[in-house]
Amino acid sequence: MQPLFDALWGGQAGMYAQRLGPARALQLNRFAELAAAGVPLAFGSDAPVTPLGPWAAIRAAAYPHDSGTALSPRAAFTAHTRAGWRAAGRDGEGVLAPGAAATFAVWEAGELAVDAPDERVSRWSTDPRAAVPGLPDVSAGLALPECLATYLRGVPIFERS
Repeated sequence: MQPLFDALWGGQAGMYAQRLGPARALQLNRFAELAAAGVPLAFGSDAPVTPLGPWAAIRAAAYPHDSGTALSPRAAFTAHTRAGWRAAGRDGEGVLAPGAAATFAVWEAGELAVDAPDERVSRWSTDPRAAVPGLPDVSAGLALPECLATYLRGVPIFERS
């Protein structure tokens, strides 16, 4: 799925509503419902149709036009990282762990937090002893993280100058 589709064209007045009608348009991008039904979600971009922006996609899934379809930022992060590797049948990739391929990105980000878009936040422990790593706050209006470097199996493939 591409959550940026909802961010760019979703909602009652977006392009989908104009072309499909509001009733049909509002049935698109039902992230939480799919996840609750056990559908594995793997997010990506449709670049160059939408901008290549993984954190914008995470924001779009955590704060969609219909708040009832929102995922937690952590679930959206997983769908945009590890789940893509799983969808490709490469279960051993997409995580940083001893012995795993060191494929990762280095990001410049603001404050980290353990966050959920609604009352589900009570399910996350924000106590550092719980070892739940924080994620950048992707709320609307805040700057999204910027990529400084990416590595594929330990080899740098992008470094911002």
